[in-house]
Amino acid sequence: MGIVKDKKLKNLLEHWPAGQVATTPWLRQMGISSSLTQRYLKSEWIESLGRGAYKKAKDQIYWYSGLASIQQQLKKAVHLGGPTAMTIRGKSHYVRFGNEPVFLFHTHDVKLPKWFLSYNWDQKIMPVATSVFPKEVGLKNIQYQGFEINASSPERAILECLYLTPDHFDLLECYQLLESLRTLRPGIMQTLLEECNSIKIKRLFLYMANKTNLPVLDHLEENRVNLGTGDRAIVKNGAYNSKYKISIPKELAAYD
Repeated sequence: MGIVKDKKLKNLLEHWPAGQVATTPWLRQMGISSSLTQRYLKSEWIESLGRGAYKKAKDQIYWYSGLASIQQQLKKAVHLGGPTAMTIRGKSHYVRFGNEPVFLFHTHDVKLPKWFLSYNWDQKIMPVATSVFPKEVGLKNIQYQGFEINASSPERAILECLYLTPDHFDLLECYQLLESLRTLRPGIMQTLLEECNSIKIKRLFLYMANKTNLPVLDHLEENRVNLGTGDRAIVKNGAYNSKYKISIPKELAAYD
């Protein structure tokens, strides 16, 4: 059966945006059953990316088109965060995007599809499962390369960068990012700091914000932020800051 005679196939291809990954739930919404999906696969109108995900034949897909489908079609609570969110928002002059990993944040109960994690994207996918941040605070949909994706605001993204330090993101680079964030919103920042349950992140942020005289500090109520008790060693043999009781890299302490 040709495409002209197959009205469902014709309708599907006409309403399937270029570069979009189609998941089984989306295909069902388009009236495409499992048997039709198999027929279109055999006829090479569509190609499989793995169980439950497809692309149009010879179509070029990217990690962000796959992420958009996970968020919108599968309704998975996963978002672009940390250094990657900074970069696509144009907030960073320091993060090298070329071969940098794509950081995706989600809670421990969210499982990313196997087809997404195993596909050979142009960049490495780095899922980050954590519950230290409040759900949905500081998240917003943005347009990126023609796709709508959910990503962290600068307020949340900088805290996520701190979560990744020092093992997955350089702390000095994180400081350089933070010192350029002169327009952080106090309300969002206050909520994030109060509801974040990582003492390390909160102490590091306040230490660096003070060091760089970040304007948002003038509007934050630090006494409402639980900073815990006792010392925290971010690195071994570091420089000790008595105000926030943290040991940080000596090069950061000396950075002017």
